Amino acid sequence: MKPGGYSDSGADIACALIRQNIAVVTPVNKPNIKKDLDWVFPDTKKGIQDALNKGANTFWLNTVLYKNHDIESFFNRGLQFIGQIPSQVDIYDDKYFTNEFLRANKISIPKTKLISKENLANYTLEFDFPIVVKPIRGRGSQGVTLVKNKHELNNRLNDILSINTYGNTVYVEQFLSGQEITITVMPRGNYFINNKEINYKKPWCLPAVKRYNHENGIAPYNGIVAVIENSIALEHNELKSKEIIEACKQCEKAGELLNIKAPIRIDCRADKHGNYFLFDLNMKPNMTGPSRCHRENQESLTLMASKKIGWNYTDLLTNMSKQSWNANY
Repeated sequence: MKPGGYSDSGADIACALIRQNIAVVTPVNKPNIKKDLDWVFPDTKKGIQDALNKGANTFWLNTVLYKNHDIESFFNRGLQFIGQIPSQVDIYDDKYFTNEFLRANKISIPKTKLISKENLANYTLEFDFPIVVKPIRGRGSQGVTLVKNKHELNNRLNDILSINTYGNTVYVEQFLSGQEITITVMPRGNYFINNKEINYKKPWCLPAVKRYNHENGIAPYNGIVAVIENSIALEHNELKSKEIIEACKQCEKAGELLNIKAPIRIDCRADKHGNYFLFDLNMKPNMTGPSRCHRENQESLTLMASKKIGWNYTDLLTNMSKQSWNANY
C-alpha cells in the first residue's frame, strides 16, 4: 500500500473538477487547498457512507482496489463509478498471471519465470543475463532491480524473500535493451477531442511516452523521481513508426481482453531489433495533476500523453468521468 493512499491525486482530481463547476462532495465544508485529506473520503464503509450522506451519487475509485473491497457493498444501489471493477483489479494486479494470460492470447511478452522460497536452492533459468527481478504485485518500478549474473540474482532473491515485503515468490524477467515507452489505454466510450465527439467501440491508445534517464537499466519509481524529469511524449514521426503502431495495437488488444472500465498504463520495451514487448500492465495509473498551486510540477505519464492530443488535466478528467459505469450485477 502507498503511504497516505492516493489522497494526493484524489485532491488534485477534486480541485480540477470543482473548477469545471462539477459538484464534488468533500469530507469538510471548507477544504484546505494544501491538505489532501480534506478532499477525499476514506475507502471504508464508514467513509463511503459519509460521502453518500453528503449527497454523493458517483464515486471516483482513486484507490487500491481488490476483491471484496468495501466499495462492493454499495453496488446495486443505482450509483455510478469511475475506475476499474475491484474483482478484476485483484486478478490482473498479479504481474505474472496477467503476462501469461496476455502471452496465451498472442501478445508479445518477455520471457519470464517465478522463483519461490521453496525452489530458491535449485531453480533454473531459460534465458540469459542480465535479467530483471520484480515483485509479483507492486506499484510501477518499486522493488524492481536489474541483475547481471547469478551471484547478484541470488543476493537479490535472498533480500526480497527474507523481508517478505512483497510475498514469498519473486518474478524474474528477460531484460530488453531497447527503448522503453509507456502507453495509456483508454476504455471504449464517447470522448471529446478537438471539439468533436468521437465514439470508440473498443479500447484505444493515447500517444506513447518515452522513458529515459534510467537508473541501472530501470526507470526510477515516480514516488522518488517525478516523471517530468525522465519522460516525454514521442514526436509525430516516431508515433508513425511501424514498431510503435504495432505496440499500440497490442496494448489495445490487452485492454479489450481485460474489459477495462478506466485507463490502464502499459510499459513496453524494445529488444535489440526494435520490436516492442509488453512487460508491465498497471490497472491503476497515477492521476496526479497541476490543479493546485503547490503541485504545479505534478504530471502523470497519462497526462503527458493526453497533452499530445490537445487535452489538459481537466480535459483528461472530464473525459474519464464520462465513462462512469453502474454496478448493477
